[in-house]
Amino acid sequence: MFSKNYDVDPRHVDFQGVVDGLYYPFYLEWARHAFMAEALGLDIEEEFKQGRVHMLLEYSLKFKKSLKAGDSMVVTCKPVKSEKRNRVNFEQQILVNNVVYAEAVFVATCLVNGRPSVPESLAQLFE
Repeated sequence: MFSKNYDVDPRHVDFQGVVDGLYYPFYLEWARHAFMAEALGLDIEEEFKQGRVHMLLEYSLKFKKSLKAGDSMVVTCKPVKSEKRNRVNFEQQILVNNVVYAEAVFVATCLVNGRPSVPESLAQLFE
């Protein structure tokens, strides 16, 4: 499973001393984009220039524990075949000291000439 390490950005901490919930998707996105670049060799900016638009369709996020200032986290990313052939699910977690703080599933597709598809490098993972 792919993972990246991040430290909580102190600017993301709210008045209660915990990370504001709106920042969790950012940490998950950073790891997902890193997975695409590092594990698949997909540069989504270059993909866009070539007419391939990578996009999220939906996501679900479950908060288990609150991230706090000073926390170091591991954010995982695992692509999973979707029930729908033109989509891929990214199962992700945020962990601190091997404890799950959040878990999410992001459903994504890639538009090519307006038609949804899954990039070949991702599709190969499910064969």
